[in-house]
Amino acid sequence: MTREEWLNMASAYAIRHIESSAKVSLQTAVRFSCGFPGGRGAGNKTIGQCWPTELSADQTAEIFISPVLSDGLQVLAVMVHELVHAIVGCQRGHKAPFAKVAKASGLEGKMTSTVASMGLLVTMGGWLEALGAYPHAALSTAGRKKQSTRLLKAYCAHTGAADDKPYTVRITQKWVTELGAPLCPCHNRSMHVDGQDSEEGDE
Repeated sequence: MTREEWLNMASAYAIRHIESSAKVSLQTAVRFSCGFPGGRGAGNKTIGQCWPTELSADQTAEIFISPVLSDGLQVLAVMVHELVHAIVGCQRGHKAPFAKVAKASGLEGKMTSTVASMGLLVTMGGWLEALGAYPHAALSTAGRKKQSTRLLKAYCAHTGAADDKPYTVRITQKWVTELGAPLCPCHNRSMHVDGQDSEEGDE
């Protein structure tokens, strides 16, 4: 059984549990994958994420479980949390009605990082007996070097009024060394290049 097969089989248990416990109904198709959550605000501490149907070409809620998790109970608890998002709508965040459905489903603690209650742990233990162990080995991100592009900030030092915003670009040291500073398209003069480093795309 693959991880995705396991996750999709587990979701049947989780969906029935949430619907019966919170008296709600899942109105959308859902897919599960093991992968790093993405988007603004997501990082190594984000262990699950639900992408809304509006962003899917076939209007399916896409749920990702982080590969840093390997414990079946923790994976199932994250699954329940993300399924609540799929049920109430990702745009609702972690306040009402998310909190109401989450608590009724056995999640507790801070709503942005819920944990399973003792009752939910017992219930999920029964799911694990039927499913078997989660077929995944935890992936560590420790020591992984973040890839970045070292860019220098070049800006026009020949603005007119004091409140003018200077024309600014990013350039690598390689091109500054080989061809010199870029020309400002407004004044046709060499731009000032300082030593500020920045990751590509960072503002």
